[in-house]
Amino acid sequence: MTEIMPMEKITGKIYLIRNIKVMLDRDLAELYGVETSQLKRAVRRHIDRFPEDFMFELTKDELKNWRCQIGTSNSNVKMGLRYRPMAFTEQGVAMLSSVLNSKRAIHVNIQIMRAFTQIRRMLSTHEDLKRKIEHMESKYDEQFRIVFDAIKQLIETESKPTRKIGF
Repeated sequence: MTEIMPMEKITGKIYLIRNIKVMLDRDLAELYGVETSQLKRAVRRHIDRFPEDFMFELTKDELKNWRCQIGTSNSNVKMGLRYRPMAFTEQGVAMLSSVLNSKRAIHVNIQIMRAFTQIRRMLSTHEDLKRKIEHMESKYDEQFRIVFDAIKQLIETESKPTRKIGF
């Protein structure tokens, strides 16, 4: 089967929470074509498949910070934000296809796994570049120190997936 949706749509829904790359229940429900409440019910029915390293619920503070980041008001209950969202790690997302048990869930999961792999590959390349620069830095004299410091600062800044604004 071909791609159900563009890879950018999936990678834009991967967030860094508690220093872990996760996807939220509402985004996953949208990708799977189900209601968020249906996804949550399926997870709760099979909660033993979702240990803490597969899925966790955001704390009130995390939810508040997340709302501020995406610009959602506290009164907006249409988006299902009245309840604390569930955050799924890569392993938790993989487990969802067995819980939801639909062909679409399986195909969407394959794409999500590819997105996580693509992000991991990009981060790996990032680390390789950092090592190469450090090796070059050791070979050249002090006059290039400023250049190397500037490059290292650029590499060390955390890269976050950009969210599209607008329609």
